[in-house]
Amino acid sequence: MTISQIRILLVDDQQLFREGLRTLLSVQPGFEVVGEAGNGEEALRLAAMLHPQVVLMDVRMPVLDGVAATRRLRAALPECRVIVLTTFDDDEYVFEALRVGAVGYLLKDAPSEKLFEAIRLAARGESFLQPSVAAKVVAEFARLAGQAPARSQPLPSPLSDRELDILRLLATGASNRDIAAQLVITEGTVKNHITNILVKLGVSDRTQAALKAKDLGLV
Repeated sequence: MTISQIRILLVDDQQLFREGLRTLLSVQPGFEVVGEAGNGEEALRLAAMLHPQVVLMDVRMPVLDGVAATRRLRAALPECRVIVLTTFDDDEYVFEALRVGAVGYLLKDAPSEKLFEAIRLAARGESFLQPSVAAKVVAEFARLAGQAPARSQPLPSPLSDRELDILRLLATGASNRDIAAQLVITEGTVKNHITNILVKLGVSDRTQAALKAKDLGLV
């Protein structure tokens, strides 16, 4: 293993799917599958031992489902990034998974290149939502924004205008590169602003920032 490899834990109750996914990921440069789990409880136990950087998590599993496992995993090992990889795109699953700390949501019929991109983004602390899922999130933000006027920032240290611009783009699922292009600034500047945004909002990742911003009426 080289230092640049991303350590991945696979969590799915279908053994054949896990085996196929392991084969697919193991031949990709920079990826190392360090373990497999068939349910959420097993995933928590293995994650505590193996310390993966990225966990690919199914939603519907026996013993402990993916949403509950993600909540507990993020509390126990906040450095682990969870990508939900499932056949279900129901609104309930999408919003609950993101609310408890998943940084990505991808359907199993997505192209393999999208999965590879999601893993790399997650390992860098960024988020990835499949377009159909991102559309649901954006639509929900728009719906909630239309229900009440924007409120003043109830934060100890308010966000600057530039930080608000970045936060609103971040909430649509835009990557650092996309945000930089739209605002005509460098990716490094975007990254610095996002770090400040996370601190001011008191959250640990981009998805949680978007959800808290929605709760505060900032997006």
